[in-house]
Amino acid sequence: MRFLSASLASLAMALAAAAPAMAKDAPGAAIAPSLAMPDVTEQVPQDAPKLIVAISVDQFSADLFAQYRQHFTKGFTRLLQGGVYAQGFQSHAATETCPGHSTLLTGVHPARTGITANSWYVPGIGRADKEVYCVEDESDPRSTPDVPVVSPKHLLAPTLGDLMKKANPRTINAAVSAKDRAAVMMSGHDTDAVYWIGEKGFTTFEGRRISKAAEAENAELTRRIAAGDGPLAVPGWCGRVDRATPIGNFTIGTWRFPATAGDYKSYVNGPRVDTATAEMAVRMVDELGMGKDAVPDVLSVSFSATDKVGHAFGTEGVEMCVQMNVLDEALGYLFDQLDARGIDYEVVLSADHGGFDAPERQQLRGNPDAVRIDSALGAKALAAAVSQDTGVTVPNGPLLYGAGEAGSIWLSAELTGEQKAKVIPALVARLKANPQIAAVYTQDQIMQWPEPKGHPQDWTMEQKVRASFVPGRSGEVQMLTVRGVVPGKAAPFKVASHGSPWDYDRRVPMLFWRKGMTGFEQPNPVETVDIAPTLAATVGLSAPAGTWDGRCLDIDATEADSCRR
Repeated sequence: MRFLSASLASLAMALAAAAPAMAKDAPGAAIAPSLAMPDVTEQVPQDAPKLIVAISVDQFSADLFAQYRQHFTKGFTRLLQGGVYAQGFQSHAATETCPGHSTLLTGVHPARTGITANSWYVPGIGRADKEVYCVEDESDPRSTPDVPVVSPKHLLAPTLGDLMKKANPRTINAAVSAKDRAAVMMSGHDTDAVYWIGEKGFTTFEGRRISKAAEAENAELTRRIAAGDGPLAVPGWCGRVDRATPIGNFTIGTWRFPATAGDYKSYVNGPRVDTATAEMAVRMVDELGMGKDAVPDVLSVSFSATDKVGHAFGTEGVEMCVQMNVLDEALGYLFDQLDARGIDYEVVLSADHGGFDAPERQQLRGNPDAVRIDSALGAKALAAAVSQDTGVTVPNGPLLYGAGEAGSIWLSAELTGEQKAKVIPALVARLKANPQIAAVYTQDQIMQWPEPKGHPQDWTMEQKVRASFVPGRSGEVQMLTVRGVVPGKAAPFKVASHGSPWDYDRRVPMLFWRKGMTGFEQPNPVETVDIAPTLAATVGLSAPAGTWDGRCLDIDATEADSCRR
């Protein structure tokens, strides 16, 4: 394994400066930026699957998987008959949606994908909002982090779909999710169809027409939203978590997700969006003719509702229990529909990161270390304290950006070298003095560290940070909170989060299944960057050494070796 080699560093610089050439005004047209990719070859074995189905469940921690696997009766039942890696790792420290999804099908850590966070700050950028969203084209004057012109330009590594299309342009590479960043990170640059939930239903890149499949699913969504829906069913096995937990002047733990007639957000911000995502995936398979010929295709499906529920209600109430049931049903629907079409497919399911429950409920359940982040660690408070310590201020804008939930801290572009020499030591000292901080590192320190090696569960804090540090995008100072600190203030429908370097945010399941495979359980720690080389082997794709940070996993539990076909 390795990090940014000289060639990859050059690629990163070139891609950062180049915006992608946007697609033709037609469904299925590809976005084709100037992306240098490794030389790959593909010799498809006769018994290769016709369709790779790569599934991500947003915020699906290994803890949730362990807690609910005994209750699954639909889609997960099938996956549990395959290769079960219960100790998968998003190995890096920046356990957020965009970095996590960027590892799943590129096979490299965020330090090489270029995706250090969901968003980062560029203090010298020529617009009022200095924040840049991970899948926006910030060079477009219409784009903002909240309403982005969506683009894969910041992804600096090819996905499995990109490589398969390079080897054989007849490969179909498609993706769907409720989140734009999930769909874009899993599909990559050379795509045939990419959909995510927008303001009125499934949408796609600017310059592409919505296909008939998307129109049909949107029409069905419109019908359901207009009709509304009652509370979702609560399975009997949810009883032990079906009780209220007070947080300030509101409670969590009893919500049933009623969908008010005409209320779009109440429908798409809960479990029902996973059902719509599965339906859209099936429509895409039909419309694109996926899995119908000897050239393997790739369908990426990211289910987002687990993350939405986790943020809104935490991971340990009846809300998450209901969500696990809906997710299981959505997976079952997807697999049943693929079976009905006679498609020979191989599935991998993992997650972009884990999650942590609301600290108020954690405390009631015997975890006194679970707390909310100290307000003194927010950007404004830190800036004021550092200015007080150093006398350094800037005339325009804040002294620093990020901190708090971000973990990264970016300094004002107005600071001189002499001022930075004062500000950085003062900032580091302030952070180290706070009992909620486990470690503080500067960019100069981080870039001198060697690449991470060994089992990801044994990585040091430094190795975790290095794996997700991208110079020029990551902040000049990195702050890591102690175990149990939850970022953000509590408010209705916003009580929990993720993003820490601790294993409750890093550990995720990795499940592989194909009809006829011999199932097994493997407790050895593996990484999400192992997924791409593992799938590549099953379709006969060969790439040069160094293409991936991960390794091929032998998912054939017989004397055969799926990595040596």
